[in-house]
Amino acid sequence: MDIFNTRKTIRKYSDREVSQELLNELLTASCRASTTGNMQVYSVVVTRDQERKEKLSPLHFNQPMIKNAPVVLTFCADFNRFNKWCKLRNAEPGYDNFLSFMTASIDALLVAQTLCNVAEAKGLGICYLGTTTYMAKGIIECLELPKGVVPITTITLGWPDEDPKQVDRLPLEAVVHEEVYQDYSDEVIEKLYAEKEALEESKQFVAENDKETLAQVFTDVRYKKADNEHFSKVLLEVLKEQGFMEQ
Repeated sequence: MDIFNTRKTIRKYSDREVSQELLNELLTASCRASTTGNMQVYSVVVTRDQERKEKLSPLHFNQPMIKNAPVVLTFCADFNRFNKWCKLRNAEPGYDNFLSFMTASIDALLVAQTLCNVAEAKGLGICYLGTTTYMAKGIIECLELPKGVVPITTITLGWPDEDPKQVDRLPLEAVVHEEVYQDYSDEVIEKLYAEKEALEESKQFVAENDKETLAQVFTDVRYKKADNEHFSKVLLEVLKEQGFMEQ
């Protein structure tokens, strides 16, 4: 439990390599994660080559972890392999739809999170990159992903070269509902977000962005409506191109 309760996201890594033997051990354990119908409709692309990392870097908004980490893992929703198996066995696949994309995405994320858990248990550091779905089209080209495959998340992996402060989390009562969903009153919202808003780093965040509240930093700077709409449109086009929106 200590591993989970004390975990931190690591963005700086040492020059120490992650051996292929260790990586295979981590991936083998990760592939024991739950999967819909035991179909395993996911794939993991391992990137170690520095030149390939250089190409991936701008697709992740040039976050330094991509080039600094010894291993970059791109987790993909993948019905390509399963579809080919079905056709070879005289079974007609019906997975050219949004539900199948969601199924494969969930599978991929379960494996990704399991990888993070076992890696951190071994003393390695990880960082999720949420930019993967924003720039899916470019990543598809860079990693030569065929139709039926869509990148879902990217994880950088390596031995930590920093010991950052653990970031805050909302209290348990903010996210757990007993039996049925209990909607939030204004008073409850005030209580749940009070500690987060009172943090010095939150106040600095607000000041640096010349905003009145922390919420405005999220809505006006970090995750803007215009950006969300743009990347939503781009991702939907990617799903069509990759064969998940035929029906």
